[in-house]
Amino acid sequence: MHKRHRASTRVRRIVTRGLVTTTTLAAVTGVVAQEAALAAPRGAVAPADAIGTDGEQRIAAAAVIDFFPSSANLQLSDYDFVRLLWQKAGESGEKWTAVRTAAEAAMASSSAEDHVRFIVTGIAEAGKTDRKRQDDQAEADRAARLAKSQALLAVGIPSTPELLALSDDNFIRAVIKYSAAGSEVQKAGAKALAGNAADWREFIVNGAREAHNRDIENELKEIEEKNRQEAERKKEQAARKNVAALFRMTPTEAMLTLGDDNFIRELLRTAPEDLRGSELYTAAQRTVLSSDPAEWKKFIHSGAEEAYKRDDEIRRKKLAEANRGDVRKIMALAENGGVNPGLVDAARKALAGDDEEVARFLKPDSLNRARRQSLRVSVGPQAGWYVRGSAPDGDYGYIGPVDAKSKQAAREEATWVIVPALASNPGCFSFESVRKPGYYLWSESKGNGIVRIVGDDGSAEFKGNATWCRREGFAGTGTSFELASWPGVYLRSGYGQLYVGASGEQFDQEATWTVAPPLAR
Repeated sequence: MHKRHRASTRVRRIVTRGLVTTTTLAAVTGVVAQEAALAAPRGAVAPADAIGTDGEQRIAAAAVIDFFPSSANLQLSDYDFVRLLWQKAGESGEKWTAVRTAAEAAMASSSAEDHVRFIVTGIAEAGKTDRKRQDDQAEADRAARLAKSQALLAVGIPSTPELLALSDDNFIRAVIKYSAAGSEVQKAGAKALAGNAADWREFIVNGAREAHNRDIENELKEIEEKNRQEAERKKEQAARKNVAALFRMTPTEAMLTLGDDNFIRELLRTAPEDLRGSELYTAAQRTVLSSDPAEWKKFIHSGAEEAYKRDDEIRRKKLAEANRGDVRKIMALAENGGVNPGLVDAARKALAGDDEEVARFLKPDSLNRARRQSLRVSVGPQAGWYVRGSAPDGDYGYIGPVDAKSKQAAREEATWVIVPALASNPGCFSFESVRKPGYYLWSESKGNGIVRIVGDDGSAEFKGNATWCRREGFAGTGTSFELASWPGVYLRSGYGQLYVGASGEQFDQEATWTVAPPLAR
């Protein structure tokens, strides 16, 4: 045993409170290598190396996510090509959520047909879902920008790219500072800023315009005492400017003097193309078909506003339902995988919440945190201890007592992000260190079988040695993890040490784990 390993052992011996001496651990680890090499495999999984798709099909699949595969990529097995697409889709953040979810479902299957199906048709179907959601999100973003523009038009503030690019709360702060913002607009803005993001959005979409109308009403009351006729004229002009803002235009003086029906016709004539088919546009069309002047006036004073709010609600519901569909797929996949209960709980909680909670769940950082879990010894004398590593200890894996009162660093060393297998094995996973992102729970597929926390070097050998396949717990409870690169050999502990083995005294206990809530959230 080399010097570094001995130093590591001495530190671990202190951590485990004297449970093992250096000599005993050396003897144990020596036996491990011999046992692991001679043991018969338990439930071995064959590698996924089949190729059932051609280059043309793969190029078409990659094109869905705007990826251009190299000639080497085209030589990968179907399974590895699915994983490559999953990785490339992840590089774009949440852009390809449905594609990644469908890829994870394919990777969770041991059927070659499922891998082929994903490449030939599955990624295209998922891509359509993602593109539709992207279009919906782009429409929602555009609608939010337009809502700001409409709010500025309604209040009488010049619209500039700088103003429109502001976050919702800073936009409100800017609006209430303008001299054109009356006291009602200022009060409504201040009230919105004291609330949450939904309050900010409501002020921009409706509140600023409604508050400005109140300012106009207050002004008209003052004028009314002096000149009732002038007050009525200003009231009509204010109503028309308000409707024109909903159609994203500034009315000319000539438009403001048109009769009610012709004013609405002019709005329809000059309306942007994307408004056609909207509730607002349809309501205007329906109104001009009426011969009743009261209907024209009603549209200008209240009907347009009501139709605009219906459009906004339709947009929000459309995007929200697409997001909920993505969350349901992620939850179902995690339930089938059996190692991400935290992800299942987070998805279920998001679905029980409002649309904002669902959208937050789908953010890449939120999904990454939801995949966090800790691995705890299920049975035996060290039951309740956790799998962890330590940089000062040479990044060797071991088990030790950690709890919610432990230091943050210790809790992070005992927490893992459980992701689909680096080696692309169906139904298998890899454990990424929370303390050291990009480093994984890893074991040699030969030699003494010691487990360490090692950085991903991108090699196929590394990926196989950092991939663990879930099996039913040998102790009759919990879960056991088989090393993908060494079928029949499992993650186990002994005298505080973490290594791989296939048999031995107390093997069933020492190779059984509980996937526990993350110690570091």
